[in-house]
Amino acid sequence: MSYRVLTVDREFGSGGARIANTIGEWLGWKILDEAIIDEIARRAHVDPKVVIKYDERVESWLRRMNEQAVRGMAIGSGQGVGEDDLFDAYVMTELTRKIVEEAHSVGNCVIVGRGAQCILEKKPDVFRLFVYAPFQDRACRLKQRLPQGSNVEHRMRTVDDERAKYLLLRFGKSWCNPHLYDLMIASHEDEDSTARVVLHAMTGKA
Repeated sequence: MSYRVLTVDREFGSGGARIANTIGEWLGWKILDEAIIDEIARRAHVDPKVVIKYDERVESWLRRMNEQAVRGMAIGSGQGVGEDDLFDAYVMTELTRKIVEEAHSVGNCVIVGRGAQCILEKKPDVFRLFVYAPFQDRACRLKQRLPQGSNVEHRMRTVDDERAKYLLLRFGKSWCNPHLYDLMIASHEDEDSTARVVLHAMTGKA
């Protein structure tokens, strides 16, 4: 099988995003990670900071109800609704889907997170990867990346929980379901070695 797209989902702190970037650089493929945020913001005509609020996160039921109520009251009273007010998790999901599908049609790209493994689940030319790592290994990585004094363990649990909920709510899929992926791999301290294993699995080449 000749793969045209690599999707990478990852536990927080597993090094998955760096591994994705490394493989993309080796293959000469485009990397879609933060670039997805910028493209959604451009298409929705909102500030990227607004998009980041919804990035791989699931807003609470109460917040969704409040947003819908505020929007309905504004429209009902004849008040203008700002662009930021029209942007919500649903719009975010639909724009993400369009961008991922367009990226697949072009090919030669690495897509990090955002449910791409679900959006492109039926595409035979997509290699779907999940990167995980032992808790302590992830904690050590994050202590070097996050601001000093950060509650690393809390951040790990929170981010992973949000990613799992996002996939369940938006796509009805379990984040760690092995049937969603072609390869689930534990990352090593040397992230390049993990990237080499993935590349070999994709291409049969070292």
